[in-house]
Amino acid sequence: MTDRLLVIGADAAGMSAAHQALRTARARGRELQVVAVETTGHTSYSACGIPYWIAGDVAGPDRLVARTATEHRAAGIELRLHHEAVGLDLDGRRCEVRDLESGTTRWIGFDQVMIATGAAPVVPDWAIGVERVHPVKTLDDGATWIRLLAENPRTALVVGGGYIGVETAEGLARRGLSTTLVTRGTELMSSTLEPGTASAARRGLEQLGVRVVCGTRIDGLLTDSGAGVRAVCVDGGEYPADVLALGLGVTPRVDLARDAGLPLGGPAVRGALVPDATQQIIDGVWAAGDCTAVHDRLLGQPWFVPLGTHAVKCGRVAGTNIGGGRASFPGAVGTAITRAGEVEIARTGLMPSWASEQLGLRTVTTRLEATTTSGYMPQAAPMAIWVMAQADGGRLLGVQLSGGPGAAKRIDTAATALTCGLSVEEFAYLDLAYAPPFSPAWDPVQIACRVLAERGR
Repeated sequence: MTDRLLVIGADAAGMSAAHQALRTARARGRELQVVAVETTGHTSYSACGIPYWIAGDVAGPDRLVARTATEHRAAGIELRLHHEAVGLDLDGRRCEVRDLESGTTRWIGFDQVMIATGAAPVVPDWAIGVERVHPVKTLDDGATWIRLLAENPRTALVVGGGYIGVETAEGLARRGLSTTLVTRGTELMSSTLEPGTASAARRGLEQLGVRVVCGTRIDGLLTDSGAGVRAVCVDGGEYPADVLALGLGVTPRVDLARDAGLPLGGPAVRGALVPDATQQIIDGVWAAGDCTAVHDRLLGQPWFVPLGTHAVKCGRVAGTNIGGGRASFPGAVGTAITRAGEVEIARTGLMPSWASEQLGLRTVTTRLEATTTSGYMPQAAPMAIWVMAQADGGRLLGVQLSGGPGAAKRIDTAATALTCGLSVEEFAYLDLAYAPPFSPAWDPVQIACRVLAERGR
């Protein structure tokens, strides 16, 4: 007898699960039919690449697509684009699906269902329906921005100081627009970056010519003569712009799951679905991607971290289990990386307030200035390292980096150390690669860890 898997959402998590479920089932001699429904006309693309498409680094949307609809169908997946799941009957094991082109609806039965409905951009009331005001989330958003930029706007306003806001501001500035970024945070990415790293991100944008305005928020828009807008802040400040980009973050799309009676997480995970380590919600119901929380290994609790890297990994875990195998997602440690102009930014692990308030830990920190390579090499660029450890025992808790080319990807070593539970002394003596074009003899992150280790003796 053939089982049917219904996948709701055909982007990173959903299609990772679909392909892995087919591979796993076939390897075990099981018959599995996979049907995937997707509201849009796009599948398996990199939303993270859209700011770089806007900047002109990416030639077009096709370059952002990892697998086309044709490739999915060739692999044996029954993919239905422009189809929206509008009702989920878990008792009857069926889903009501609307064909957005014809307007007709039908019920699709399933044995197992994979929910991968993703997340929606935050769009304030003042921005709804306003011409030349648009988020940066989907391929359709990207196409809208390419059309807007073809009209040769001269000024741009970016609202939001998170990763997408920073990357979009960089892209618009590199396209030659006079760009202003407004954020209510005290610094860029202030919820996840310590002050020194956050200020480095701001300096990177400012060196690119971006005006960064912190500590305020947009309260409304006035329509200027012509097609532009004038953003009005709560503190009275006004910022005119020909185009306005929304980078205010995302919220998990969980309406379908909630209406079906599935349990949702609380405010700490923004109401996202909270699957177990196998990505299961209840028997036969699986979820992954930006509609879900991921387990944080350091905090020991779920956390809303909408990143493509978690989506594809958790989708693969779900697919393995759906297909009859066994897999679990071990959790994340809060690793992220971006670029602000010529300044690379990366972080992993905890913030001091998280360690003290949520875990009750006493911590010690240090900050170190260094260079990305041996200082005498011509390509040596400044970099700064921030490290946090537990005061008792020296367990590594967090690392943040900022600097020139070659600084930020060092964060992967720190993320590995956090995953393995290393102390700062153990990290300081890791056998890392050394040659003058790549690193000083003591890698700067190891030096910072050594400073904390010596402080604890």
